[in-house]
Amino acid sequence: MGFEKISLKGRALKLLAAREHSRAELERKLKPHEEEPGSLQTALDELQAKGFINEQRVLESVIHRRAGKLGGARLKQELQAKGLDASAVSQALADLAPLEFERAREVWRKKFANPASGHEERAKHARFLIARGFSSEVVRRVVNIQHDEP
Repeated sequence: MGFEKISLKGRALKLLAAREHSRAELERKLKPHEEEPGSLQTALDELQAKGFINEQRVLESVIHRRAGKLGGARLKQELQAKGLDASAVSQALADLAPLEFERAREVWRKKFANPASGHEERAKHARFLIARGFSSEVVRRVVNIQHDEP
């Protein structure tokens, strides 16, 4: 009585138990384990039909986990890498756009306790925010406001 190999569906469920995955992510991760051509698609079709794979939940999960740390550009990059629908990604980012300045300012506050004192330090603060995917306009506003505050 030995252990049998885990099925593709079992592997997919194990991945989905850890966090939400898009269909494209599951395909990429499980492709090396596919023994019969088409068996992976069948397993994923069954899981999607039962609601285990849901692109909207993946989108919401990423936005919920990462929006407090990243700007729109980085969020867009992460969502696209997951193979999510471009229109759904655009809509989610459009919903977040009005909060971009507040999110950038909060990220800045967590990293830097004090406003930048000189040009080099302001540039460092700006690079930090740009690397996290905030737009240059938002970064300029955050860094300049922090600089102008007493």
